[in-house]
Amino acid sequence: MHCPFCQHSDNRVLESRSAEAGRSIRRRRECLRCQQRFTTYERIEYIPMTVIKQNGDREPFERDKILNGVLRASEKTNLSRIVLDSIVDEVESSLQQQASREVTSATIGDLVLGYLRPHSEVAYLRFASIHKRFQDVQDFAKALNYLQHKDAAEAEAATKTVAIAST
Repeated sequence: MHCPFCQHSDNRVLESRSAEAGRSIRRRRECLRCQQRFTTYERIEYIPMTVIKQNGDREPFERDKILNGVLRASEKTNLSRIVLDSIVDEVESSLQQQASREVTSATIGDLVLGYLRPHSEVAYLRFASIHKRFQDVQDFAKALNYLQHKDAAEAEAATKTVAIAST
C-alpha cells in the first residue's frame, strides 16, 4: 500500500473496523516516512456478472445504475442515502449468490422492488412505473391495489400468528 501523499510503501495500521454492514474492512493507516494518515478499504471482489437487457443486449453489471434508479425513485421521500445504499447492497449480494453469472434486467428490477417496498411505498410505485413500464393510470391503480391487498394479507397473517402463539 503506497502513501497517497509521498508514495512511500511502508505504513502501519492504526485501526481496523468493519464497514458497509460487514461487507468491507476500513483501515486507518499512517505513513512511516511523512507521518500522514489515510484510510483504505478492503472489499470482496465480486465475480463479474452480465446483465441481459430486454432487447437481448448484454452489458456488464453496474451497481451504480441500480443506485441511480433507486435515488430517482426515492426523490422527495424520507429515505436516507444509508437505506438506499443498503438496498443496493442487498440486491447485489442476492445476485452474487446466484449460480449463474448472467442475470436479466427484469430479475434485477424485481429484486429492487422487493427490497424497496418495505421502506417506501411511494418509491416502490415510482420505481415500478419505470421497471414495469406503466402505460396509463390503470397500471398505477393495479399496483396500488396490489400494495393494499398485500398489506392486508400480511396484517392478517401476523394476527393469526399472534393468536396461535397466545393459545
